[in-house]
Amino acid sequence: MLYSSAFSQAGYGVYQFLNLPMDARSVSLGGTNVMINDGDINLALNNPALLSLETSNMLTFNYANYITDINYASAAYAHYAGKSKKNIIGFGVNYLDYGKFAGYTEEDNPTSTFTAKDIAVNLMYARILPKGVTVGANLRPIFSFYELYSSFGMALDIGMNYHNDTALVDVGLVVKNIGGQFTGYYVDMNGQHREPLPINLMFGISKKFKHAPFRLSFMMHNMQTWNLGYESSPIIDLEYNKQNNVNWAKMLFRHTIWALEIFPHKNLTFTASFNPRRRAEMDIPDIKTIAGFAFGAAIKISKFNVGFSLTQYQKGAFSYNVTLSTNFSDFGLD
Repeated sequence: MLYSSAFSQAGYGVYQFLNLPMDARSVSLGGTNVMINDGDINLALNNPALLSLETSNMLTFNYANYITDINYASAAYAHYAGKSKKNIIGFGVNYLDYGKFAGYTEEDNPTSTFTAKDIAVNLMYARILPKGVTVGANLRPIFSFYELYSSFGMALDIGMNYHNDTALVDVGLVVKNIGGQFTGYYVDMNGQHREPLPINLMFGISKKFKHAPFRLSFMMHNMQTWNLGYESSPIIDLEYNKQNNVNWAKMLFRHTIWALEIFPHKNLTFTASFNPRRRAEMDIPDIKTIAGFAFGAAIKISKFNVGFSLTQYQKGAFSYNVTLSTNFSDFGLD
Protein backbone atom coordinates (compact mmCIF):
# COMPACT_ATOMS: atom_id res chain seq x y z
CA MET A 1 0.00 0.00 0.00
CA LEU A 2 1.24 3.49 -0.88
CA TYR A 3 1.94 5.59 2.21
CA SER A 4 1.07 9.26 1.96
CA SER A 5 1.00 12.03 4.53
CA ALA A 6 0.55 15.78 4.53
CA PHE A 7 2.62 16.25 7.68
CA SER A 8 5.60 18.48 7.22
CA GLN A 9 8.31 19.89 9.43
CA ALA A 10 11.68 21.35 8.60
CA GLY A 11 13.90 18.55 7.33
CA TYR A 12 11.08 15.99 7.61
CA GLY A 13 10.27 13.46 4.89
CA VAL A 14 11.99 11.07 2.53
CA TYR A 15 13.44 11.96 -0.92
CA GLN A 16 14.54 15.42 0.20
CA PHE A 17 16.42 15.82 -3.09
CA LEU A 18 13.03 16.60 -4.69
CA ASN A 19 13.32 20.08 -3.15
CA LEU A 20 16.73 20.80 -4.66
CA PRO A 21 16.74 23.44 -7.42
CA MET A 22 17.97 21.67 -10.54
CA ASP A 23 18.85 24.65 -12.71
CA ALA A 24 20.93 27.78 -12.36
CA ARG A 25 18.00 30.17 -12.65
CA SER A 26 15.98 28.55 -9.88
CA VAL A 27 19.03 28.67 -7.62
CA SER A 28 19.62 32.35 -8.34
CA LEU A 29 15.92 33.07 -7.67
CA GLY A 30 16.27 31.77 -4.12
CA GLY A 31 15.90 28.03 -4.59
CA THR A 32 12.67 27.82 -6.56
CA ASN A 33 10.21 29.89 -8.58
CA VAL A 34 6.63 28.82 -9.34
CA MET A 35 5.22 31.83 -11.21
CA ILE A 36 7.49 33.38 -13.88
CA ASN A 37 6.02 32.36 -17.25
CA ASP A 38 8.55 33.56 -19.82
CA GLY A 39 9.35 30.44 -21.83
CA ASP A 40 11.93 28.80 -19.55
CA ILE A 41 11.39 25.04 -19.42
CA ASN A 42 13.61 24.80 -16.34
CA LEU A 43 11.02 26.61 -14.23
CA ALA A 44 8.43 24.01 -15.30
CA LEU A 45 10.30 21.56 -13.06
CA ASN A 46 9.14 23.77 -10.17
CA ASN A 47 5.59 24.23 -11.44
CA PRO A 48 4.35 22.19 -14.45
CA ALA A 49 1.88 24.97 -15.27
CA LEU A 50 4.87 26.99 -16.51
CA LEU A 51 4.99 24.85 -19.64
CA SER A 52 3.91 27.05 -22.54
CA LEU A 53 4.14 27.39 -26.32
CA GLU A 54 7.46 29.18 -25.76
CA THR A 55 8.87 26.08 -24.03
CA SER A 56 7.74 23.83 -26.87
CA ASN A 57 10.67 22.19 -28.68
CA MET A 58 13.05 23.38 -25.97
CA LEU A 59 15.82 21.18 -24.60
CA THR A 60 17.80 21.94 -21.43
CA PHE A 61 20.73 20.42 -19.53
CA ASN A 62 21.74 21.35 -15.99
CA TYR A 63 24.72 20.45 -13.85
CA ALA A 64 25.57 21.39 -10.25
CA ASN A 65 28.63 21.00 -8.11
CA TYR A 66 26.84 20.87 -4.76
CA ILE A 67 28.73 20.20 -1.53
CA THR A 68 31.95 18.13 -1.13
CA ASP A 69 31.71 15.30 -3.71
CA ILE A 70 27.96 15.61 -4.32
CA ASN A 71 26.96 16.36 -7.91
CA TYR A 72 23.59 16.47 -9.57
CA ALA A 73 22.20 17.06 -13.03
CA SER A 74 18.93 17.27 -14.91
CA ALA A 75 17.61 17.36 -18.45
CA ALA A 76 14.18 18.23 -19.85
CA TYR A 77 12.35 18.60 -23.15
CA ALA A 78 8.84 19.80 -24.04
CA HIS A 79 6.59 19.97 -27.10
CA TYR A 80 2.99 20.88 -27.81
CA ALA A 81 0.50 18.12 -28.63
CA GLY A 82 -2.49 18.45 -30.96
CA LYS A 83 -3.42 20.98 -33.61
CA SER A 84 -4.91 23.41 -31.11
CA LYS A 85 -1.49 23.83 -29.43
CA LYS A 86 -3.26 24.09 -26.08
CA ASN A 87 -1.62 21.00 -24.63
CA ILE A 88 2.08 20.87 -23.73
CA ILE A 89 3.87 17.66 -22.80
CA GLY A 90 7.26 17.59 -21.14
CA PHE A 91 9.76 14.93 -20.14
CA GLY A 92 12.74 15.19 -17.83
CA VAL A 93 15.06 13.45 -15.42
CA ASN A 94 16.79 14.56 -12.20
CA TYR A 95 19.93 12.70 -11.12
CA LEU A 96 21.81 13.10 -7.83
CA ASP A 97 25.12 11.35 -7.09
CA TYR A 98 26.42 11.51 -3.51
CA GLY A 99 29.85 10.17 -4.45
CA LYS A 100 31.78 7.17 -3.16
CA PHE A 101 31.89 5.99 0.44
CA ALA A 102 34.24 3.65 2.28
CA GLY A 103 32.45 0.68 3.79
CA TYR A 104 33.23 -0.70 7.27
CA THR A 105 31.89 -3.48 9.44
CA GLU A 106 30.62 -2.96 12.98
CA GLU A 107 34.10 -3.95 14.15
CA ASP A 108 35.56 -1.09 12.09
CA ASN A 109 37.07 -3.40 9.49
CA PRO A 110 37.13 -2.01 5.93
CA THR A 111 34.96 -3.77 3.36
CA SER A 112 34.51 -2.06 0.01
CA THR A 113 33.44 1.26 -1.40
CA PHE A 114 29.83 1.93 -2.30
CA THR A 115 27.76 4.70 -3.89
CA ALA A 116 24.46 6.45 -3.24
CA LYS A 117 22.18 7.86 -5.94
CA ASP A 118 18.70 9.38 -6.35
CA ILE A 119 16.80 9.56 -9.65
CA ALA A 120 13.44 11.17 -10.46
CA VAL A 121 11.69 11.04 -13.83
CA ASN A 122 9.43 13.96 -14.77
CA LEU A 123 6.30 13.32 -16.85
CA MET A 124 4.78 16.79 -17.27
CA TYR A 125 1.55 18.00 -18.81
CA ALA A 126 0.04 21.48 -19.07
CA ARG A 127 -3.22 22.77 -20.50
CA ILE A 128 -3.45 26.37 -21.70
CA LEU A 129 -6.83 27.85 -20.72
CA PRO A 130 -8.43 31.18 -21.71
CA LYS A 131 -7.58 34.53 -20.09
CA GLY A 132 -3.92 33.75 -19.37
CA VAL A 133 -4.49 30.74 -17.12
CA THR A 134 -2.52 27.48 -17.41
CA VAL A 135 -2.89 24.36 -15.28
CA GLY A 136 -0.40 21.52 -15.13
CA ALA A 137 0.69 18.31 -13.45
CA ASN A 138 3.98 16.48 -13.11
CA LEU A 139 4.05 12.77 -12.27
CA ARG A 140 7.46 11.72 -10.95
CA PRO A 141 8.54 8.10 -10.44
CA ILE A 142 11.40 8.11 -7.93
CA PHE A 143 14.28 5.63 -7.65
CA SER A 144 16.77 5.72 -4.77
CA PHE A 145 19.84 3.51 -4.25
CA TYR A 146 21.99 3.73 -1.09
CA GLU A 147 24.58 0.94 -0.93
CA LEU A 148 22.52 -2.28 -0.52
CA TYR A 149 19.33 -0.36 0.21
CA SER A 150 16.88 0.83 -2.42
CA SER A 151 13.49 2.50 -2.54
CA PHE A 152 10.82 3.28 -5.12
CA GLY A 153 8.17 5.95 -4.81
CA MET A 154 5.89 8.27 -6.74
CA ALA A 155 5.26 12.01 -6.44
CA LEU A 156 2.72 14.28 -8.08
CA ASP A 157 2.96 18.06 -8.52
CA ILE A 158 -0.19 20.01 -9.37
CA GLY A 159 0.00 23.69 -10.27
CA MET A 160 -1.57 26.69 -11.94
CA ASN A 161 -0.27 29.91 -13.44
CA TYR A 162 -1.81 33.23 -14.39
CA HIS A 163 0.09 35.35 -16.92
CA ASN A 164 -0.93 38.91 -17.77
CA ASP A 165 1.00 40.35 -20.72
CA THR A 166 -0.51 43.80 -20.27
CA ALA A 167 0.24 44.24 -16.57
CA LEU A 168 3.45 42.16 -16.84
CA VAL A 169 2.35 40.13 -13.82
CA ASP A 170 2.71 36.40 -13.17
CA VAL A 171 1.01 34.48 -10.38
CA GLY A 172 1.68 30.85 -9.54
CA LEU A 173 0.37 28.24 -7.12
CA VAL A 174 1.63 24.68 -6.78
CA VAL A 175 1.51 21.78 -4.37
CA LYS A 176 4.53 19.53 -4.75
CA ASN A 177 5.41 15.99 -3.74
CA ILE A 178 1.97 14.49 -3.21
CA GLY A 179 2.48 10.73 -2.88
CA GLY A 180 4.76 8.38 -1.04
CA GLN A 181 6.89 5.24 -1.14
CA PHE A 182 5.81 1.97 -2.70
CA THR A 183 8.87 0.25 -1.25
CA GLY A 184 10.93 1.57 1.64
CA TYR A 185 14.64 1.19 2.24
CA TYR A 186 14.13 -1.66 4.68
CA VAL A 187 11.56 -4.04 6.17
CA ASP A 188 10.68 -4.00 9.87
CA MET A 189 8.33 -6.09 12.01
CA ASN A 190 5.35 -4.36 10.36
CA GLY A 191 6.57 -4.96 6.83
CA GLN A 192 7.81 -2.25 4.48
CA HIS A 193 8.99 0.82 6.39
CA ARG A 194 7.48 3.71 4.44
CA GLU A 195 7.99 7.42 5.07
CA PRO A 196 6.01 10.48 3.89
CA LEU A 197 7.25 12.76 1.14
CA PRO A 198 8.18 16.42 1.82
CA ILE A 199 4.96 18.07 0.65
CA ASN A 200 5.37 21.74 -0.19
CA LEU A 201 2.57 24.22 -0.92
CA MET A 202 3.92 27.33 -2.64
CA PHE A 203 2.53 30.61 -3.95
CA GLY A 204 4.32 33.34 -5.83
CA ILE A 205 3.82 36.61 -7.67
CA SER A 206 6.19 38.54 -9.91
CA LYS A 207 6.04 41.95 -11.52
CA LYS A 208 8.07 43.14 -14.50
CA PHE A 209 8.25 46.87 -15.18
CA LYS A 210 7.41 48.19 -18.62
CA HIS A 211 9.76 51.18 -18.54
CA ALA A 212 12.50 49.78 -16.30
CA PRO A 213 14.70 46.70 -16.80
CA PHE A 214 13.62 44.94 -13.60
CA ARG A 215 11.45 42.10 -12.37
CA LEU A 216 10.61 41.63 -8.70
CA SER A 217 9.51 38.26 -7.34
CA PHE A 218 7.95 37.29 -4.04
CA MET A 219 7.24 33.73 -2.94
CA MET A 220 5.69 31.88 -0.01
CA HIS A 221 6.78 28.27 0.52
CA ASN A 222 5.81 25.47 2.93
CA MET A 223 2.43 27.14 3.45
CA GLN A 224 0.98 23.85 4.69
CA THR A 225 2.87 24.13 7.97
CA TRP A 226 3.65 27.06 10.22
CA ASN A 227 6.62 25.89 12.26
CA LEU A 228 9.78 25.62 10.15
CA GLY A 229 11.95 24.97 13.19
CA TYR A 230 13.68 21.81 14.32
CA GLU A 231 13.37 19.83 17.51
CA SER A 232 15.84 20.94 20.17
CA SER A 233 18.71 18.65 21.02
CA PRO A 234 20.38 18.57 24.46
CA ILE A 235 23.68 18.02 22.66
CA ILE A 236 23.52 21.41 20.96
CA ASP A 237 24.06 24.52 23.03
CA LEU A 238 20.84 26.53 23.23
CA GLU A 239 22.76 29.58 22.01
CA TYR A 240 23.09 27.81 18.66
CA ASN A 241 19.68 26.15 18.63
CA LYS A 242 17.05 28.87 18.36
CA GLN A 243 14.93 27.26 15.66
CA ASN A 244 11.90 26.90 17.92
CA ASN A 245 12.39 30.18 19.77
CA VAL A 246 11.44 32.73 17.14
CA ASN A 247 8.45 35.06 17.21
CA TRP A 248 5.64 34.87 14.67
CA ALA A 249 7.03 37.68 12.49
CA LYS A 250 10.39 35.97 12.07
CA MET A 251 8.70 32.63 11.40
CA LEU A 252 6.50 34.26 8.76
CA PHE A 253 9.62 35.77 7.19
CA ARG A 254 11.16 32.29 6.92
CA HIS A 255 8.29 31.28 4.64
CA THR A 256 9.29 33.91 2.06
CA ILE A 257 11.77 34.22 -0.80
CA TRP A 258 12.64 37.57 -2.42
CA ALA A 259 14.29 37.98 -5.82
CA LEU A 260 15.33 40.67 -8.26
CA GLU A 261 16.13 40.19 -11.96
CA ILE A 262 17.88 42.92 -13.96
CA PHE A 263 17.81 43.03 -17.78
CA PRO A 264 20.54 45.38 -19.05
CA HIS A 265 20.14 43.81 -22.52
CA LYS A 266 17.53 41.54 -24.09
CA ASN A 267 20.11 38.74 -24.16
CA LEU A 268 21.59 39.32 -20.70
CA THR A 269 20.13 38.87 -17.21
CA PHE A 270 21.52 39.31 -13.70
CA THR A 271 19.71 37.87 -10.68
CA ALA A 272 20.00 38.20 -6.91
CA SER A 273 17.79 36.73 -4.20
CA PHE A 274 17.40 36.28 -0.47
CA ASN A 275 16.02 33.18 1.26
CA PRO A 276 15.44 34.04 4.97
CA ARG A 277 14.89 30.45 6.03
CA ARG A 278 18.20 29.33 4.58
CA ARG A 279 19.91 32.28 6.20
CA ALA A 280 18.46 31.41 9.61
CA GLU A 281 19.32 27.72 9.34
CA MET A 282 22.86 28.21 8.06
CA ASP A 283 23.78 31.19 10.22
CA ILE A 284 26.57 30.47 12.71
CA PRO A 285 27.50 33.12 15.31
CA ASP A 286 30.84 34.87 14.73
CA ILE A 287 31.25 33.29 11.27
CA LYS A 288 30.49 35.53 8.33
CA THR A 289 28.93 33.95 5.23
CA ILE A 290 26.51 34.94 2.48
CA ALA A 291 24.26 31.95 3.28
CA GLY A 292 20.71 32.77 2.26
CA PHE A 293 21.80 34.92 -0.66
CA ALA A 294 22.10 33.63 -4.22
CA PHE A 295 23.36 35.22 -7.42
CA GLY A 296 23.19 34.35 -11.07
CA ALA A 297 23.59 35.46 -14.64
CA ALA A 298 22.25 34.28 -17.98
CA ILE A 299 23.26 35.15 -21.51
CA LYS A 300 21.95 34.16 -24.92
CA ILE A 301 24.74 33.36 -27.37
CA SER A 302 23.50 32.72 -30.89
CA LYS A 303 20.81 30.03 -30.44
CA PHE A 304 21.88 28.90 -26.96
CA ASN A 305 21.01 30.18 -23.49
CA VAL A 306 23.72 29.77 -20.86
CA GLY A 307 23.03 30.28 -17.16
CA PHE A 308 25.27 30.29 -14.10
CA SER A 309 24.49 30.62 -10.39
CA LEU A 310 26.39 30.81 -7.12
CA THR A 311 25.14 30.28 -3.59
CA GLN A 312 26.73 29.50 -0.24
CA TYR A 313 25.40 27.15 2.42
CA GLN A 314 28.15 27.64 4.99
CA LYS A 315 31.69 28.98 5.21
CA GLY A 316 33.79 27.41 2.46
CA ALA A 317 30.82 25.55 0.97
CA PHE A 318 29.81 27.21 -2.30
CA SER A 319 27.49 25.57 -4.78
CA TYR A 320 27.72 26.23 -8.53
CA ASN A 321 25.03 25.51 -11.12
CA VAL A 322 25.36 25.67 -14.90
CA THR A 323 22.49 25.53 -17.40
CA LEU A 324 22.55 25.13 -21.18
CA SER A 325 19.29 25.43 -23.11
CA THR A 326 18.24 25.72 -26.74
CA ASN A 327 15.07 25.64 -28.78
CA PHE A 328 15.15 23.44 -31.88
CA SER A 329 12.69 25.81 -33.57
CA ASP A 330 15.57 28.31 -33.83
CA PHE A 331 17.30 25.77 -36.06
CA GLY A 332 14.23 25.40 -38.29
CA LEU A 333 13.22 22.12 -36.64
CA ASP A 334 9.67 21.67 -35.37
